[in-house]
Amino acid sequence: MSHTGNTIFSFEGIRNNVGKVLRFQHFLTADNSCQRATCKTSPLQFDLNVDKLNVQYLKIQVNQQTGKMMVGEHGKKRNPKNLGYVLWLMDAFNVNFSNEKCGHLRESRSDQVASLLKKILRSYNHKLWEEEGNTWKTQKTSWLQDCVLSLSPTNDLMVIAREQKAVFLVPKWKYSDKGKEEMQFAVGWSGFLNVEEGECVTSALCIPLASQKRSSTGRPDWTCIVVGFTSGYVRFYTESGVLLLAQLLNEDPVLQLKCRTYEIPRHPGVTEQNEELSILYPAAIVTIDGFSLFQSLRACRNQVAKAAASGNENIQPPPLAYKKWGLQDIDTIIDHASIGIMTLCPFDQMKTASNIGGFNAAVKTSPPAMSQYITVGSSPFTGFFYALEGSTQPLLSHVALAVASKLTSALFNAASGWLGWKSKHEEETVQKQKPKVEPATPFGLPDSRRHGESICLSPCNTLAAVTDDFGRVILLDVARGIAIRMWKGYRDAQIGWIQIVEDLHERLPEKVDFSPFGNTQGPSRVAQFLVIYAPRRGILEVWSTQQGPRVGAFNVGKHCRLLYPGYKIMGLNNVTSQSWQPQTYQICLVDPVSGTVKTVNVPFHLALSDKKSERAKDMHLVKKLGALLKTKSPSLDLVETEIKELILDIKYPATKKQALESILASECLPFSCLRNITQTLMDTLQNQELESVDEGLLQFCANKLKLLHLYESVSQLNSLDFHSDTPFSDNDLAVLLRLDEKELLRLQALLEKYKQENTRTAVRFSDDKDGVLPVKTFLEYLEYEKDALNIKKISEEEYVALGSFFFWKCLHGESSTEDMCHTLESSGLSPQLLLSLLLSVWLSKEKDILDKPQSVCCLHTMLSLLSKMKVAIDETWDSQSVSPWWQQMRTACIQSENNGAALLSAHVGHSVAAQISNNTTEKKFSQTALGPDSEALTDSWEALSLDTEYWKLLLKQLEDCLILQTLLHSRVNTRTSSVSSLQAEPLPRLSVKKLLEGGKGGIADTVAKWIFKQDFSPEVLKLANKERDTANPDEPKEGINRGLFEVSEVEMDLGAIPDLLHLAYKQFPCSLELDVLHTHCCWEYVVQWNKDPEEARFFVRSIEHLKHILNAHVQNGIALMMWNTFLVKRFSAATYLMDKVGKSPKDRLCRRDVGMSDTAMTSFLGSCLDLLQTLMEADVSRDEMQAPVLDTEDAWLTVEGPISIVELALEQKHIHYPLVEHHSILCSILYAVMRFSLKTVKPLSLFDSKGKNAFFKDLTSLQLLPSGEMDPNFISVRQQFLLKVVSAAVQAQHAVAKDKDSSEEAPTAPFGKDQDWPVLAVDLAHHLQVSEDAVRRHYVGELYNYGVDHLGEEAILQVQDKEVLASQLLVLTGQRLAYAILHSQTKEGMELLARLPPTLCTWLKAMDPQDLQNTEVPIATTAKLVHKVIELLPENHGQYSLALHLIEAVEAISIPCL
Repeated sequence: MSHTGNTIFSFEGIRNNVGKVLRFQHFLTADNSCQRATCKTSPLQFDLNVDKLNVQYLKIQVNQQTGKMMVGEHGKKRNPKNLGYVLWLMDAFNVNFSNEKCGHLRESRSDQVASLLKKILRSYNHKLWEEEGNTWKTQKTSWLQDCVLSLSPTNDLMVIAREQKAVFLVPKWKYSDKGKEEMQFAVGWSGFLNVEEGECVTSALCIPLASQKRSSTGRPDWTCIVVGFTSGYVRFYTESGVLLLAQLLNEDPVLQLKCRTYEIPRHPGVTEQNEELSILYPAAIVTIDGFSLFQSLRACRNQVAKAAASGNENIQPPPLAYKKWGLQDIDTIIDHASIGIMTLCPFDQMKTASNIGGFNAAVKTSPPAMSQYITVGSSPFTGFFYALEGSTQPLLSHVALAVASKLTSALFNAASGWLGWKSKHEEETVQKQKPKVEPATPFGLPDSRRHGESICLSPCNTLAAVTDDFGRVILLDVARGIAIRMWKGYRDAQIGWIQIVEDLHERLPEKVDFSPFGNTQGPSRVAQFLVIYAPRRGILEVWSTQQGPRVGAFNVGKHCRLLYPGYKIMGLNNVTSQSWQPQTYQICLVDPVSGTVKTVNVPFHLALSDKKSERAKDMHLVKKLGALLKTKSPSLDLVETEIKELILDIKYPATKKQALESILASECLPFSCLRNITQTLMDTLQNQELESVDEGLLQFCANKLKLLHLYESVSQLNSLDFHSDTPFSDNDLAVLLRLDEKELLRLQALLEKYKQENTRTAVRFSDDKDGVLPVKTFLEYLEYEKDALNIKKISEEEYVALGSFFFWKCLHGESSTEDMCHTLESSGLSPQLLLSLLLSVWLSKEKDILDKPQSVCCLHTMLSLLSKMKVAIDETWDSQSVSPWWQQMRTACIQSENNGAALLSAHVGHSVAAQISNNTTEKKFSQTALGPDSEALTDSWEALSLDTEYWKLLLKQLEDCLILQTLLHSRVNTRTSSVSSLQAEPLPRLSVKKLLEGGKGGIADTVAKWIFKQDFSPEVLKLANKERDTANPDEPKEGINRGLFEVSEVEMDLGAIPDLLHLAYKQFPCSLELDVLHTHCCWEYVVQWNKDPEEARFFVRSIEHLKHILNAHVQNGIALMMWNTFLVKRFSAATYLMDKVGKSPKDRLCRRDVGMSDTAMTSFLGSCLDLLQTLMEADVSRDEMQAPVLDTEDAWLTVEGPISIVELALEQKHIHYPLVEHHSILCSILYAVMRFSLKTVKPLSLFDSKGKNAFFKDLTSLQLLPSGEMDPNFISVRQQFLLKVVSAAVQAQHAVAKDKDSSEEAPTAPFGKDQDWPVLAVDLAHHLQVSEDAVRRHYVGELYNYGVDHLGEEAILQVQDKEVLASQLLVLTGQRLAYAILHSQTKEGMELLARLPPTLCTWLKAMDPQDLQNTEVPIATTAKLVHKVIELLPENHGQYSLALHLIEAVEAISIPCL
């Protein structure tokens, strides 16, 4: 920060990230981090208490010219709040110390400044942070007080605005942190509303507009947002922030916006109030008729919609029709209330006429209608104003016409017309001169010291509440204009109203003859309550008006906002409002701390002031009962007796029912108390006369009593010491399930494997109490409906808890199954509900069931008893159809994710169904054996076979699902590679339903997800698919592990995974066929890579699976899908980026344009090259083989769902081979640039216009590709690039180091095997029309340049023009000799140089050894190179003699070495 001129910095509180109250807070307060303020006075001064420094007070001054700060002793004020300012200023500026007693300033050094700061911090550390913490907390929670807030009465839109910014919030159903679905406000639109510079929002309204459709259900058509600004503009917006209409109604700031909507009059004599929008300015009130506003807004909205559809932005909204009333002889106006149309009584009319017109004034027979307005402010504190309806001239008490209405421009004096008398002369001159307003006595409540702050009109327009700066709330009688009540001690209060209509159905039947309101056909009474929110005390109070007591108080936060709209839906009339039932709220409280919106509901009976009111007495008893239920008394008998007395004293049936519900919901009372209390109330009701007993309450008590008796019976059965002593063996289990010994052993083996793998992931808490259910919870779960016992809509966990209470002891053999079934059947529970409860318990308690096989016998017994109940299996059921009873059980097994328990229950169900069918068959056979007709037996066997087939199909599906789930639960014991967060995500559990809905590829897709989590090599899948040798099963397992080591070179402990994979292959021979599985794995890996492109190994693994697909049709299709879906966009982005920068781009640019790092992009390009090459190979091979036939296992023929990946791959078109080859060339170039970090290479510059235009097009389309001879300039550039690639490849592979291990440290390609770059360069040369031999010669030269002569000799064999190569190698030989002779500068070297021929000496001196990459090549190796050169050079070559001289020189050098 800098300090210039007279500008200083002040801290206003940084609110950007305080609290998580509402997500839009940061948007509204983002500019408050630091505000600048101009200092108009002389030096800035703060006073500090620093007693501990032996200096009483310090004075801090900032010199605004130099920016220096002075600290001195001064004053007697103590204000340690400014310490934070001082510390910041000391740190920001130079500091001077002064002693006012000495009268001069003394500069100090920096060490003294630091010392003083440390002392101040130590002295005031605790107090400073305590105060700053309180300030921070206040700023964190009080930000809503600085905002303009409005909530639609229909609760469908909230507007929060501050200065120029605004946020529109709309309610949406979301899941809370506790997992429950609830309504939450979410940001629908946010932005800036100001149009003119400097204008800010001062007021806002959300007005819902009624729908004009006949089929409307009471919800508004849309909601209009009206916003007032400091510029005087009033603008209208849609919910999405679209500006509909803007109009400048006055040049002063808008102070307040208020709305009035239509209400049906309660009495025939009450005047209907028109809809109206009123806008308050400092000296005027503007009113807009609601009907015209409604039509204008509808027209503007339609016009905006049409303009948006046509693309036309020129919208000309029509001007609004309004009236403006000027307010005279009043100092300030803060708030106003529009009372509406009123009519004077004849006495008031004659009195006013006499006061103004005198004794002879004439009075009209019908008094005119007036609009009444009330303002609050100062001088007067409260003002009452009237405007004559039908004229533009308001009368009486300071109301004068400010601007003519746009409805009519005529001005006339309506004073005498309003009073009912007017002379003829005045009628003639009214159009000629400006009217004169007669002075009148001010009508208001004058109080010069009191200043009004807000006014709130009651819903019935008869009362108004006013707040002032003295902390009072004053209740006004609007008609009489007097204050009738005052509340003290409510500073900064916020007020609102609640109007409650009496519910006629709650009245006592016995009161019919004693009250005029006792008749249920009579009118409903209406009560009004005043709601006062005192923010300084954090309390919300509800008062009964006019002189009633406080009926409620709530502790709320100190930074809430009380919202009272005072209107409902605009656009209704006396006809449409009768058919509408709009769901609107009257008042609400917005709490920014908890982020909630709370409404207030008040019972009507609280308005009854009669002390003998039965309803009030009942509510008092209910409160007393609630307090009694919360107390912990040592004597339960006394509590029970007192509760009985209280509930019997309650008179109202509805209240008595409420009291009984609270008693039954209590957790403190034991079961015996609940039963006795309910029985006592039941007996009392039965002993009363039938006419005075409420049937609903009697039925409610009877139902609760039945539930209590059921709970008691079940609890007694569960508590009995019952144990079955019958031994249970495997043979008994086989007979019970109708299985032979081999089938039982197979079932037990499958369940054991499933149990072993499943226990790794299962979590169970030791304190789970199965079979125990509190009576309170039991009563909440069940209800009676027409003598039938039903289960309420409860969660799955609660459903299981209820079922455990009924059946858990029975399933463990600890309770009598027969007695439990008899008890439940007699209670009214249907067999279908009992079966559902039984299966929910069985399927959810899988671990306990698998640990105790005897529970299968208990389930068999329980299921047999349930099946024998009435209406369980219909006796008239058609034998050719499926039994609904057994179909219910099969459906539960199909939907269950606990496959072990589901498989066991299916076996039990199949056994019980077969047993019942056999019994039915025998019964029918015995009845028909004596008769001539013997076809009944055939029908019986057909029914049995039909239902049996469904059971067999289900058993096969559950067994398959169990094996698959066992495989998915298995995992590798040791993982050496890093695990990505994507691989750490758990797999969802399987069910038969999920597999049936997953489509034909659902099974393979599930296994592919598991393979991705384990990150297996494709070779594991291939080796596990081989047939296993049953004679010696250990060898194949070792072979599989050994093969895995050879492929992945990672030591893994596979454990039982190969066996489980083989079992899955055997169970799903079609769905898990190797090509299908590799295809799904390939797609799964590339999908996961696309989520996190930094995980390049996922893409590499995907290409590995792609290469393992044997069928070329599938391989071609899946590769093409991968390219089009995931690769081409990133590939094109990488191409344009590299062409733009002309080199290997940096990491930052790669992340910005391609979405991955530079290392990941290198691997990405290499994998793209592999994919394109695989795609070309597949296109060549697909003509030689047929497309595969996709089959499905017999048990899974009914699968439905999305089309499989393999089917999509087979539907792909043939590629255009030259176009794929064209992309492969580009990919190779890009890969080389990134792999070797080449510079000054623009990849697209290597192609002509045809080649550039063909890139990134659909690979199946026919594109115009380059053909014929290429421009020599292109060929030259391409050749230079390929030579760069060869040089970089040789350098990367054979970088010279003196260590022998240097080759191990050479850089390698990331994430996979590197390309054979020399071979690839030659291949590129062929496609780019570059001489292949030139690339080969350059490769040979680079090998010799790096001293890898043995590889160079092998590469020479590929060169065709060996003469040119020999000339190149001759130069390299000369460089080596020049370095050996001239670099050392030894005496022997000089003598040797002197013995050489002059021509050779001159040639050697011309050589530059600096071009050699490896200068430490032995002379013997160089001698071999010279002989190789002579061998390649013809004798007639011009340099042949020079080569001969080189042999002599090499021999001469090698002799001393020997």
